[in-house]
Amino acid sequence: METVAGAPWRNPRVTNAHHAVVDSPIDAITLVTDGAALTGVYMAVHRHTDRTGWGERTALDDDSSPRVLRSAAAQLTAYFAGELTQFDLPLAPRGTDFQLKVWRQLLRIPYGETAGYGQIAERLGSTGASRAVGLANGRNPLSIVVPCHRVVGSTGHLTGYGGGLERKRALLALEERVSGRSLW
Repeated sequence: METVAGAPWRNPRVTNAHHAVVDSPIDAITLVTDGAALTGVYMAVHRHTDRTGWGERTALDDDSSPRVLRSAAAQLTAYFAGELTQFDLPLAPRGTDFQLKVWRQLLRIPYGETAGYGQIAERLGSTGASRAVGLANGRNPLSIVVPCHRVVGSTGHLTGYGGGLERKRALLALEERVSGRSLW
């Protein structure tokens, strides 16, 4: 198992799948787990939502709900309150090898900073792959936790976001306010 940004990253397995819906300042968010790791973080309006392996819905106020869901909900609450700048959760996203490489790079974009699609392609050793990086970024199943909202166009302008540009703006504005850095 590889560790990235303090969180285990492994292949997903659907054995004890559950999901829970939590409120947030930007939308209702659905958290999905395979029982051991977080496999999805989806907004109510979210392009490319993979509903495979969601399992039964669980209440987070119940001690029998998977610990990873309760931890993810608590960390998201702290993130939106400006008290958390890096998530520490076991992650198991489903994707192609290239998508997984891109998502690992997203975890390396510090809180309160942005990166361009071309920069990520360069970090992967594929300078001409910015469009492929954009497609992989759009398929990220762990939005916010794997910060695809921190990826911007080559001119620094906001470009597409699976949860909608207004949510991307809100997430970047939160990080800008907390970090004191200008992001776009």
